[in-house]
Amino acid sequence: MDKKKLAISIIIPFIAAAIGSIFTSQTVSNWYLTLQKPSFNPPSWIFSPVWTTLYLLMGISLYLVWAKKTKTKKTTAYWAFGIQLGLNALWSMMFFGLKSPTLAFANIIALLAAMIVTTIKFYKISKTSAYLFIPYILWVSFATILNLAIVILN
Repeated sequence: MDKKKLAISIIIPFIAAAIGSIFTSQTVSNWYLTLQKPSFNPPSWIFSPVWTTLYLLMGISLYLVWAKKTKTKKTTAYWAFGIQLGLNALWSMMFFGLKSPTLAFANIIALLAAMIVTTIKFYKISKTSAYLFIPYILWVSFATILNLAIVILN
């Protein structure tokens, strides 16, 4: 195990998390509270541990692809990962920073597509890395429904 590659792989998603949290922290305790939310909206405390786990899984997934010795080109897999990670951070900017659930909804649809592409690309290199993306896809699928409900209710 290459500990340096593992550390870098884990740090990368947490950089996106930090960028997103800048926008989230500014409005989550005021503007967000004023929004009408559906009955299935989770309590606020659940988001931090869920996202911490998901960013950790993303990092491990990236590491498994990076560390895998294979003849398969990894460039498109890295690009897909980077795009989905950028869209992930962008969602927080749109939803919380711009206070635009509608714009964030358009973004999350693109994010889901990028996550699926990443999972397919990662699967070709490391099946385990692709499986580690499944909880992320499930959570963002739920978040997509939640985001749409907030758009409809507001």
